Amino acid sequence: MSLFSLNFSPLLSSLWLALCLVPLALITLAGLALRKRGSLLRLAGFAALALALFNPEITREQREPLKTIVGVVVDRSASQSQGNRTQDTDSALEALKQKLSAQPDIETRIIEAGAGTENRDTTRLFTALNEGLRDVPPSRIGGAVMITDGQVHDVPAKADELNLQAPVHGLITGTGDEFDRNIRFIRVPRFGLSGKPQELVFRVDDAGKIPVNASQATVTIRINGEMVATVPTPVGQDVKTEITLPHAGRNIVEIATEPLEGEVTTANNQAVALIDAIRENLRVLLVSGEPNNGERTWRNLLKSDTSVDLVHFTILRPPEKQDDTPINELSLIVFPTRELFVDKVEDFDLIIFDRYQHRNVLPLLYYDYIAQYVQNGGALLIAAGPEYADSMSIARTPLLSVLPALPTGTVTEKGFYPRLTESGKRHPVTRGLEGSEQEPPQWSRWFRSIDINTPQGETVMQGPDNKPLMVLGHQGKGRVGMLLSDQGWLWARDFEGGGPYASLYRRMAHWLMQEPELEEEALTAKGTSDRLDITRQTMSDKVPAAKVTTPSGKVLDVPLTQSVAGQFTAQLPVSEQGLYKIENGDYSVLAHVGNVDTPELRDSISTTQKLQPVAQASGGNIMRLRETAQQTTITIPDVTLMNRAQTQSPADMLGFKPTQDTSLVAVHRIPLFTSLLALAALLLILGGTWYREGR
Repeated sequence: MSLFSLNFSPLLSSLWLALCLVPLALITLAGLALRKRGSLLRLAGFAALALALFNPEITREQREPLKTIVGVVVDRSASQSQGNRTQDTDSALEALKQKLSAQPDIETRIIEAGAGTENRDTTRLFTALNEGLRDVPPSRIGGAVMITDGQVHDVPAKADELNLQAPVHGLITGTGDEFDRNIRFIRVPRFGLSGKPQELVFRVDDAGKIPVNASQATVTIRINGEMVATVPTPVGQDVKTEITLPHAGRNIVEIATEPLEGEVTTANNQAVALIDAIRENLRVLLVSGEPNNGERTWRNLLKSDTSVDLVHFTILRPPEKQDDTPINELSLIVFPTRELFVDKVEDFDLIIFDRYQHRNVLPLLYYDYIAQYVQNGGALLIAAGPEYADSMSIARTPLLSVLPALPTGTVTEKGFYPRLTESGKRHPVTRGLEGSEQEPPQWSRWFRSIDINTPQGETVMQGPDNKPLMVLGHQGKGRVGMLLSDQGWLWARDFEGGGPYASLYRRMAHWLMQEPELEEEALTAKGTSDRLDITRQTMSDKVPAAKVTTPSGKVLDVPLTQSVAGQFTAQLPVSEQGLYKIENGDYSVLAHVGNVDTPELRDSISTTQKLQPVAQASGGNIMRLRETAQQTTITIPDVTLMNRAQTQSPADMLGFKPTQDTSLVAVHRIPLFTSLLALAALLLILGGTWYREGR
């Protein structure tokens, strides 16, 4: 196609044109106004000069029409994997590409959407469409076709938000007779107290054309893989129930309902919630013997922990000490031995004997109660001083049945650096303790330790002459720790630079109270959007590969490599969403990958309703590839370019708005007043003027 236009290419700048032509124009106009002889010839001469200076020319542009751009958005989200939707999508895409390529004035742009881990929780087709056509002028866009199941989560609320002045069509996978059952949490706590009832609210819904009357469902509740309850549930109603979180830390709560025969998917027949359980305030009983420097260290550390309720008694006056001191000047309160060690001993999470010496303050039977408390799952810490080695040591009471080591009766008094043993470098209580990597360690010396015989537990720190300094042991269901020196307060007082007493004491106390993150043998896993992080904590030098079971049932062997002493880790890239089971030896754990509540899994039946308003407002059509499951082949409508007056695509067709844009191929310029022509005209007019003036 050729387009003609008249243009000017002045020989002088605008200023010089004005300086040359304005005076001549004024003289010529004055002559015309005064009716001077020869004024018309002067006007012709002025016009010829002006034309010569303005240099008029005819421009011929050779242009070619541009093709109309049609965007084809292909939904690759998780819901498109149900049934034969993926196959139908691929078949529809190939058929549509052929129909569009048959139109010489249409250029097809394929846009894949919903693939990849960053988009799998929702289907955002309109976002993908805008991104895919971002470099195309709106006037060239003839329309868009979306091949999807209709579960689109970014449909504009209004048609003018489309940024697209062309028809939007939808080719819907799936069939109109689909049905599905799903279960979801309505209300679930993010945090909860371990051992305390927590309220859950969930709901079972049926969607689509349910073939049977299924008004009731049975919901199974599991916590960390263990079934805890079965709840009869009416369909379509919120149901409340209570669960108890078994331990502190991350807990995985699953609810699942039985599938319906023939439903679209069973992936949404279960729902998962991640609840972080915390302990109610930890109750610690600290019983100190005679006042000592370490007593204040223990008390200040425990009082500074807001999660600890501390009960502290110091035995200042043994029963054998008799004098005439008035009663009102003695102890502030009577030591409630029976209440603490018989009636309420099970209420404590930890009992600490800080340099405590048996002086017949407690009946021997009470030590037996404490030993039973430990065997039943309690925690006992012995912060020993010289009194542990003498004849009145608590090691000479019934408490000896749970102590991991007995004193030899010897106290070593000389300066030494506490050092981690090989076990201590792997044990979570002492592993990575600040300053332990140096030799000598970057902390101050201690000057006294209590000698013991061969310990039964793990020796994680050693003192002078490689003697045990800290021993941690398991007794029945409970735990016992022994710190065989009363010099830890030197670290708290910054003697010779001090040391990490707070970390050491706090870790030891929390290990005794069986905090999950301080277990010496543990398997943990954490899922992100596209990765599974596995951590195996162990006292061994090596571990076997982890066995990972994916949500689809596939089993993978994942090697674990040692990251630090006592800790083996692995990172597994994953693409499936859902629960993964990880096993390593006798240990197993569950981890969830992806969002626990995604719109992509919540609604799985195909629908035409979500795209219908946008298609209708833009002049497009929404059509199913298959009407029923019995239809063996898909139906692809024909493609056409509408005329300029049409605003609605023809029924049962994919109509597109043709573009009017063109591209410039060549430009040809034809001067109308060339230099020779201008010179001849000027000479002729000037000669005529001279002739006229000479008469």
